[in-house]
Amino acid sequence: MTAAEARARRLRRRLTALFTLTSAAGLIALAAFAIRTDDDSWRNRLDDALNLQTSRAIPLLGTDEKGKLDVRALEEGIETECPLLTVVATTATKPTIVYRPRRACVGPRNEDIEEAAAAAVKEGEAIATDALSEEGQEIRLVAEPYTAADGAAPEGALVAAADMSADQAAHRRLTLLLIGGCAGLVALSAAAGHLLSGRAIRPALTALRQQEEFLADAAHDLRTPAASLRLLAETALRDDASRDAALERTVRLADRMGDLIDGLLTRARMAAGVSAPDRQPMRLDQLVEAVVDDTETGGHRVAVRTEPVVVVADPDLLRRAVANLLGNALVHGHAPGRPAEVELTVTADGTLTVDDAGPGVPRELADSLFQRFRSGSASGSSGLGLSIASWVAHAHGGTLDVTTSPHGGARFTLHLEPRTK
Repeated sequence: MTAAEARARRLRRRLTALFTLTSAAGLIALAAFAIRTDDDSWRNRLDDALNLQTSRAIPLLGTDEKGKLDVRALEEGIETECPLLTVVATTATKPTIVYRPRRACVGPRNEDIEEAAAAAVKEGEAIATDALSEEGQEIRLVAEPYTAADGAAPEGALVAAADMSADQAAHRRLTLLLIGGCAGLVALSAAAGHLLSGRAIRPALTALRQQEEFLADAAHDLRTPAASLRLLAETALRDDASRDAALERTVRLADRMGDLIDGLLTRARMAAGVSAPDRQPMRLDQLVEAVVDDTETGGHRVAVRTEPVVVVADPDLLRRAVANLLGNALVHGHAPGRPAEVELTVTADGTLTVDDAGPGVPRELADSLFQRFRSGSASGSSGLGLSIASWVAHAHGGTLDVTTSPHGGARFTLHLEPRTK
């Protein structure tokens, strides 16, 4: 992975994290709002029910001939067991419970009842508060003040109590459900963010990869011509007799390098989808012979056997593929210290075979030999030549395979569909 690709992947992780955090913040806010709304809703509903009971019960309170509180009408006129209704008088020095049912649904503590009644009398209106029963259950208290018969200041309060443990349990279940749902949605948003950020930076990664491939291909294809140019220049400087010939070869090689650069740019444009191969009818046998004539064999022996055949292909790209196959055979197709014996054969069915007498290709490397930066030798080769040749073959709808040569080395077979008349 290159540094540019590493930065792009870090950017993808940051985009995923930002998307996830944004989604999480929104979901948490919505969940908190829903939890708070549900809590207020069931409390208000319970308070309304309790307040209805106290409002119905207060008119039933009266006084006897001595002016004391009379709760007989309350006992006879309303069911006070569920919810619990307790009458608290505040005329004394402290609140005093003056009436409480014998049997009740819940058993609130006396101090909580008296405290709620005192607060209601002080405020002059109904109040609601949470409390605990004597058994430790969560209960809700609503205290509403009542006045004397003459309508003077409040004399006490009527306190209604109800068990709210069931409502609390339902609220907790809803809270857990929302928390679990938020966690699941955050995980889903993280996955979606990772997928979307990957799709967003995929064009950038593709462009970076194509750039790296272009630079690697350029370095591979121009390395040998550049070295040959230097060798020819040094020869011309040392030997006046061969200067003219060296300069002529230098000019041809410079032209060849220009063609290589054009081919590299063409391949880069095609890999990016900007253009397609410039296919045209051409003689495969003549192209192979031209490539062999332009290649410095360096003392190696190259034999060519051809049959006339016309294929439809891009001349520059196909020339590069053939040159790479020949160059690979010259470099790897011989034992150390011995010249290579390479044979190129073109048949009428559009097939080019390149045979050498080298060590061959190990079977375990045959499948990966055409991958970029893979080489079957320890010579330091980048392995790009064969990958480029394979790409050219597939770009023209052909194939490139490697098998064992009858000469004992490797046989590379490039097949293109011949043009039919």
